[in-house]
Amino acid sequence: MSRTPMPPQIPDGSFLVEDAHLLGLSRKQVSRDGIFTPSRGVRLPLHSTGSVADNVRAYSRLDPTCVLTHSTSARIWSICLSGWLDQDWRIHIARPADGCKPRRRNVVGHQLSFKPGEVVMFDGVRVTSPARTWLDLAALLSVDELVAAGDSIVVEHGEDFPVPRQPLATIGDLKGIVGRHPGMRGVRKARLALDMIRVGADSAPETMMRLALVRAGLPEPTLNVVLRNRMGQPVVWPDAAYPELRIALQYDGAHHGDPEQYRRDIRRQALTESLGWRELRVQTSDLEGERPFIVEKVRSVLRSPYAAGTAERTGS
Repeated sequence: MSRTPMPPQIPDGSFLVEDAHLLGLSRKQVSRDGIFTPSRGVRLPLHSTGSVADNVRAYSRLDPTCVLTHSTSARIWSICLSGWLDQDWRIHIARPADGCKPRRRNVVGHQLSFKPGEVVMFDGVRVTSPARTWLDLAALLSVDELVAAGDSIVVEHGEDFPVPRQPLATIGDLKGIVGRHPGMRGVRKARLALDMIRVGADSAPETMMRLALVRAGLPEPTLNVVLRNRMGQPVVWPDAAYPELRIALQYDGAHHGDPEQYRRDIRRQALTESLGWRELRVQTSDLEGERPFIVEKVRSVLRSPYAAGTAERTGS
């Protein structure tokens, strides 16, 4: 690696070699160590700290008809992707159906037809809308993976949550785009996924937890539940819950092994129980396998004297 500092005018993201003169860069500077050539005519600083859109912007400038799609668009919108697809960093680019398919290194080319509103400008790049991105992903993902992607698009939290969120699109938007493309590849899978998408799930494991419980014949847990203290202030936000039984489900991912996070989890559990609720903590291992243990874990709690007593007290 060269010890010569990077020229200050190097963009924090990808750029086209043909634009080098506009940036005040010489041919030698754009070919120096520390600048990667991911594809013909495209350059990217190896230590770029730009956004996903910054790092793929050059591809959207290859010609005025190019649109970023599929998993590339999903990353720009922060739509949930399955692990295997999230590791595939090839750039998905589409041209209109009457044009030629993009062909270059590290690029997956598509020929697609778009209806009004399905291509937008976001963060400086031409990209498919969240709803159209979801429909395109239907050709690549399983039904469950597509549900998780849909959940991440429609997720919404109100002002009484620590981090309020607005949806990228609504379930109605997803239904609408499916209806506008009846013959599109993956549309049957999309129709199946639509019935299982819910508002309120923040992560794929939360989605998979809900799907596992429902498929086992257990009651579907409620999302976007808020637990309040005696003053009416919001203090606990379960990932899912059975409010009538005062049972809160909390998914503890890998980062929950951090000592400080672990202490916060213990305080959260104590606070939950002080409000008259029972907290059921769910680990990653509880969601694995064809018969995930989360099913028995929740079934056991629902059948417990605690649940029966709570139902009797609340009249459920």
